[in-house]
Amino acid sequence: MTTHSAPPASCRRPFPLGRRALVAATAGLLAAPALSRAAKAAPVLRVGNQKGGLRSLLEASGALEGVPYGLEWSEFPAAAPLLEALSADALDVGSMGDLAFFSVFASGAPLQAYAATRADPRSQAILVRGDAPFRGLADLRGKRVAGNRGGWGQFLVRAALQRAGLPPDAVEHVFLGPAEAALAFRSGSVDAWAIWEPYVSIEVAQFGARVLEDGTGLTPTVSFLAAHRNALRDRRDALADLMRRQRRGWDWAAAHLPDYAAYNAKLTRLPEKPVQLAFEKQQTRAVPLDGALLAELQQAADRAVEYGVLKQRIDVTAAIDRGFPLDTAG
Repeated sequence: MTTHSAPPASCRRPFPLGRRALVAATAGLLAAPALSRAAKAAPVLRVGNQKGGLRSLLEASGALEGVPYGLEWSEFPAAAPLLEALSADALDVGSMGDLAFFSVFASGAPLQAYAATRADPRSQAILVRGDAPFRGLADLRGKRVAGNRGGWGQFLVRAALQRAGLPPDAVEHVFLGPAEAALAFRSGSVDAWAIWEPYVSIEVAQFGARVLEDGTGLTPTVSFLAAHRNALRDRRDALADLMRRQRRGWDWAAAHLPDYAAYNAKLTRLPEKPVQLAFEKQQTRAVPLDGALLAELQQAADRAVEYGVLKQRIDVTAAIDRGFPLDTAG
């Protein structure tokens, strides 16, 4: 009897392909380009969020319902790290204050703002402690005033001093972010603090601070949606849709301030009553990037160079993509 030994393992076909298997494999290969095209047709928008900001607005208002693209959120404690990530193309879009954006744009970052919201300038203020003897800016001569560098805090202090006829060195500028400045202010390490809502209402309601000066007549108090130029080229439909949803969110918030304050306070772990007071004072609403606003922003940007907030003069129109008109945002 003749016996047949098995072929060496190296010669075996471990997965013999029958006709059905071959057809299935071929179909999978043919389907791969179609799946790739489908993935490209439904883009993911990478969005930078500051806690208690854009994401909470869209979620609380229900404005994210039916969004036709993926959303990948990244959380940041402040505008500066968000703008750093956006400049590096690690994000497509994010929200931040006007001067923070202009500071980064002036350094050559490949970004443009394409949508704007505006808050009442009273939402920015220079605070002093309730028991402090200061009654006007002149009383702060030689005192330490905290505020963020390259943003609303630094700008507000300089603009207020200028309007009062005081020189820039009338006070000692102490550059601190909000968290560090709050501790320094409450402990007495600084004498005053230039800050914005909701911190203003929290300090007044919870810690007895007083508003020495607010931003009325001093600052535009505008915030932007800004995007990387690659997203402005490749994701325009999604960016326009995000703008529309942001506007709907603020329209909803204006009519439901207690509901929005409750949602936001729970998310940020801040006291609800001051948060609601902050929203009432801010009166935030979407505004068009029209000629009048751009002229106002150019004037503020020029003053920011004088104040040392911006390193060099910028052309505001170059920093803005006006291809997203607000009146078409349904």
